[in-house]
Amino acid sequence: MGTSSNPPLANGQRYRFGTYEADVSAGELLRDGSKIRLQEQPFQVLVALLERPGEIVTREDLRERLWPSDTFVDFDHSLNTAINKLREALRDSAANPRFIETKARRGYRFIAPVQAVSAETAEVSVEVPVTVSKPEALPEADDIMGIPRPHPVRTRFLIGLIQVMYLCFYIAALARLHDVAFVCDRFSAGHGDKFAIAVLVTAVLGIPMRLYLLMAVIFNYRNTGQKFHRIFPAVFLLDELWAVSPFLLVDRIGLGLAFAATAALLYVPFSLRTLVRLVYPSQ
Repeated sequence: MGTSSNPPLANGQRYRFGTYEADVSAGELLRDGSKIRLQEQPFQVLVALLERPGEIVTREDLRERLWPSDTFVDFDHSLNTAINKLREALRDSAANPRFIETKARRGYRFIAPVQAVSAETAEVSVEVPVTVSKPEALPEADDIMGIPRPHPVRTRFLIGLIQVMYLCFYIAALARLHDVAFVCDRFSAGHGDKFAIAVLVTAVLGIPMRLYLLMAVIFNYRNTGQKFHRIFPAVFLLDELWAVSPFLLVDRIGLGLAFAATAALLYVPFSLRTLVRLVYPSQ
């Protein structure tokens, strides 16, 4: 990929790309003429990228531009938050970018055609060459976790498969709730009914949550990563409780296999979080 030879756009007062327009002097971002709410730092990141379309703007360049050397701040978190808010305002996606492309461990690149309009209203059209990756090309490394990002469709399929697995757990337990109470009664010295109630409550709470996550990945909801991050404590607690569900089948699968299945299920919420981060990066 060659170095861009586009003329500098630093003197432009406005930048147009797609249906958007960035008014630098006013500090505003417009879509189809309507103002979009965007904070100062994400807007400054956008301006930095628009000034150098087609070129990689390093994270260090952005740090120097947004935060003076004497400013003490969690730079990585703040920049990732700014990029995330900017992508949300532009309705862009890190996995399938239309405007902002992540260059692993280097920075970001604005890949859409840009028009710069100077203060004298002289319009300069800058066409930015966009390199389209072939489907068989190796996936780009994840900018946060430093590992290759797999195909998003396959990753979403795995996320959905986990939700279907838990839905099967919940429905089967509710359908055999009397048997659940009987099995739990053997291990809890007569408190099987209480365990059955716990199974009932957690299953009723878990079913809508699993259906929400399943629909989110089926329709590729762009804010799935943010939403999952918010509900992860509840997901984690629910999954850890249901990790002991193989012991309900101890008469059929044996004690050893029940322990093995429980050990695997204890790790599932962490695997699910990793899969979500892979296909819905937070930066």
